[in-house]
Formats: sequence, structure tokens, C-alpha cells
Amino acid sequence: MIRYLDHHEIDMEKWDACIDKAPNGIFYAYSWYLDMMARPWGGLVEGDYLAVMPLPYRKKLGMHYVYQPAFVQQLGIFSTHSVAEDLTRRFISSIPGQFRYADIPMNTFNKVPSMEGVVQEKRITYELDLIPSYDDIKKRYSENALRNLKKSDNRGVFVAAHGRPEEVIAAFRSRRKRDPFSEKEYMALKHLIYSGMHKGQVALYSAYSDKNSFCGGIVFYRSHHKVVFLFSGSVPEARQNGAMFKLVDAFIRDHAGRELVLDFEGSSDPNLARFYRGFGSKECVFLQLRINRMPGMLKPISDAYLWLRKRMAGKG
Repeated sequence: MIRYLDHHEIDMEKWDACIDKAPNGIFYAYSWYLDMMARPWGGLVEGDYLAVMPLPYRKKLGMHYVYQPAFVQQLGIFSTHSVAEDLTRRFISSIPGQFRYADIPMNTFNKVPSMEGVVQEKRITYELDLIPSYDDIKKRYSENALRNLKKSDNRGVFVAAHGRPEEVIAAFRSRRKRDPFSEKEYMALKHLIYSGMHKGQVALYSAYSDKNSFCGGIVFYRSHHKVVFLFSGSVPEARQNGAMFKLVDAFIRDHAGRELVLDFEGSSDPNLARFYRGFGSKECVFLQLRINRMPGMLKPISDAYLWLRKRMAGKG
């Protein structure tokens, strides 16, 4: 039996235990992560937390809708026993009618059957297996990546496996004419990074010029044998000295030979996609689901709003 529980009704210990045990578990779905990035939120629960599906929601014009929070790439269904199509169908069919609109990022393990009233859109992320040695991984770097690494060496760029979240966030914001995130979302991101550091799940790598000035930083978040390129920020100088290439290469060098996958999180920006592919990563597909139960004339308006919001978002 699948039932919907609002936030105050969820047994958070059992919820997190399900994410712990799920073969497709990931940090985005933990209760503490959702509490920071997505409150209010509820979720669908099968049985005694054998499988769960987070449903972050908001209310606008008197109507509730499920949305994709900032800094949450994948959610969907997390199960301790199966992620077959039948389970996916039953969970999606159980989304309460009180949610008039839903925009739900699934995860790469969720196979979604064709369902009436459910629009599926393919999303791309880029993943790199870190099990091989560093030398073997580097053999698959693109010429552009190798050229930028050589440039960073020639210009004296160096990397430190630490840094300040505020510095990375400020660098990200400084390069955008229109800010894709709110002050509240940036504050939550800062707390999220510090919390991840405290839990031992976050690695923050920073790059500096030969004059010891900050060039850029990347936040890597780890769980379930996967490390996610969660957030980055860089100053204009980084385009000239290859600092961002140096950062990723340093992380790969430090973690190669381990049972890990580096997930670059993907991007609709072709330049960022080229950057991610430059390290030998491979495309990996997951689905974005859209369910529109809005009254007649509000349907196209809600779809247009969603499209505009996603165009504005991005990583530095």
C-alpha cells in the first residue's frame, strides 16, 4: 500500500533508513537535505518505508504544486527492494489530486512507463567512473581539456582541497546579469555545504593564481558511492588560466582507483556539456515528469513559467 504523508506525519528515521538501504539512494532525498532546500515537503511511502518518493511542494493562487527545488537534480522513487516499472507506475498514480501541477525530476534508476496525463522529458547528466587509475582516466581526456591543464600549469595555478563556501557563491553570482536563485536559496546552499562538511560528505576544492588570488571553486557532495559536482563558481580570470579544468583534474587525481562515480549533474548549456565530456564522462539519461491538472487557461501559463525558471538556472 502506498500512502501520502505530509512532513509532520513522516517518521524521519525510517525515511532516512530507506534512503540508506536503497541501491539508488542519493543525498538529495535525505530528510535533512530536503529540510534545508525544500520545506515544506511531504512524500509517498510504501508499507513500512520499503520505498519512498519525496514531493516538495508550494502553494500559489490557492493551489498546491510539486516543484523541483534549487540544488536538487534528481529525486523520484527510492526503494529497498525494487525500482521496476510497475512500482514507478503505482507511485506516480498515487500522487494526491490536491497537487494541481507537478514537475518531478526522477533518478537514473527509475524506468517510467507511458502514462496518460504524464509528460516525460529526457534530461542528461554526465558520469565518470573513478575505479580506473588516474593515468587510465586521463588517457580519455579531450585535447581541449589537456590543453587547458597545460595552460594552468604554465600560469602557476594551484589547487587546495579546502575553501570557503561564501567565496564560491560570490564568484558564481558575480558573473550573472540575472540571478537564477533567491537570497533564501543561496543562504540554504551555504548552510547545506557547511553541514555536508561537518558530516564528511562535502569536498570543496579551490583554485588560486600564481599571485594567490582566488580563481574558482567546486563543491563535491558524496553519498552511495557517488560524488556529485553540486555547485561551482569562478572569476573571469579562470577562463584565461584553465583553473576550472585544474580543479576537476585535481579531484579526479585524488579519488581515482576508488569505487566511486563522479556525476557532473549535466547541463543544457553546450559549453558546460563540452567541459564535462572533456574528462571522458559519458551521457546518462534520467527523466523529468510533468503532470498538469491546472484549470483550462492556467495550463499553458504554468508550463511557460516553468520553462522560464529553468532557463534562468545554471551552474558556474
